[in-house]
Amino acid sequence: MSEKTKRTLPASPSGRDRMAAPGPALTDTLNRPLRDLRISVTDRCNFRCTYCMPKEVFGREYQFLDRADILTFEEITRLARLFVGHGVRKVRITGGEPLLRNDLEKLIAMLARVDGLEDLTLTTNGSLLKSRIRDLKQAGLQRVTVSLDSLDNDVFKAMNDVDFPVERVLEGIEAAVEAGLAPVKVNMVVKKGVNDDSVLDMARYFRERGWTVRFIEYMDVGSSNGWRLDDVVSAAEIVKTINAEMPLEPVDPEYRGEVAQRYRYKDGSGEIGVIASVTQPFCGDCSRARLSADGKLYTCLFATKGHDFRALLRTGKRDDEVAAFLRSVWKTRDDRYSELRATATPSLPKVEMSYVGG
Repeated sequence: MSEKTKRTLPASPSGRDRMAAPGPALTDTLNRPLRDLRISVTDRCNFRCTYCMPKEVFGREYQFLDRADILTFEEITRLARLFVGHGVRKVRITGGEPLLRNDLEKLIAMLARVDGLEDLTLTTNGSLLKSRIRDLKQAGLQRVTVSLDSLDNDVFKAMNDVDFPVERVLEGIEAAVEAGLAPVKVNMVVKKGVNDDSVLDMARYFRERGWTVRFIEYMDVGSSNGWRLDDVVSAAEIVKTINAEMPLEPVDPEYRGEVAQRYRYKDGSGEIGVIASVTQPFCGDCSRARLSADGKLYTCLFATKGHDFRALLRTGKRDDEVAAFLRSVWKTRDDRYSELRATATPSLPKVEMSYVGG
C-alpha cells in the first residue's frame, strides 16, 4: 500500500507542520545528551541473518506488525521535529530492511526539510539499494551504511540464510558511490568460527576502494540469536589481525559518543572502525535513542521495554504534551547495559534488533 493511501492526522493547534527550531540537548541521569535518533520504518526484512532474524524464530508463521500499527510518514516527521527541537542532530533510518517500506523517498524528503537536522542517513542490507539510491539521494539522503558480513559467497549466503549473493550487495554499494553518496560505510558483524576468516579480505577489498569498514563485535541483542560470549571476536583481536598485514594507528574520535573506535592505515590509504560494545562498552557517552516502527521509544539497544509515543500521537496530544513526555523519558534514563553485562544478563528478555533497528 502506498503512503498516499494511508490515514494522516489533522494538523494540531500547536503547529506540528512548522519546522522545529534547533534546541539544546536533553541530558539524562548520567549527563548524556540526546543527539542521535534511529528510526525503524518496518520490522520486516528479506534476509534471515542468523545473528538477527534466525529462521527458527522469524519463520513463515511469525506475526509481523500490521500496517495500521506502523507510524505514518507524517507521524514520523512530527516526532523527528520534536526530537530535533530537543537536541537531536542526526537521524538514521533503519528497519528491519528500510527499503522494504513503500515510498521511502517521500519520508526522506520530509525529514530533509526539518530545520536543525544536520545528518540524515540510512542503514540497509544493500539488496534493494541499486534501484533506489538515486531517488533517495535526490530526496535528500546524505549518507548510507551497508551491512555486509563477508565477501565469500558461501559464507555470506549461510549468514543471510536466503541465498542472497554478495555481488548484488556490492552493486548496490557501487550505485551509492556513483550517486554521490561516497564514502559508503560498510558494517560487518564478526562471529567466531563463522566469518572471522573474512576480516582480512574485507579490509583489503574496501581499503583499495577507499571505503570504511566497521567491524562489529557479535552482540547479545534480543533473545533469539543464541548469543554466547565464546562466539565473540574482540575488537582488539580484529585490530591485531589487520595491523599485522596493514599497519594501523588510532584516530581520535570526531565527536563525543562516536560509536566506532577509528584506526587509519599508516600509509594513508584509508581507515577502519571497530565497535566493541561487548569488550569495551561505551555506555558512558551513549547519545542514541531508537524509535520502533510502531512508535515505541527505546533508550538502549538492550532494553526490555519501550515508551509508547504512537499512543500520544493518535489520541490527539499536542506537541507540547508529546515533548513533555520525551523530556520525562530521557531525563530519567539510566541505561548502561553493556557496562553491567554479566553471565546472567544475556538470558533476560530484550527487544529484538530487527524490531528496534539495531
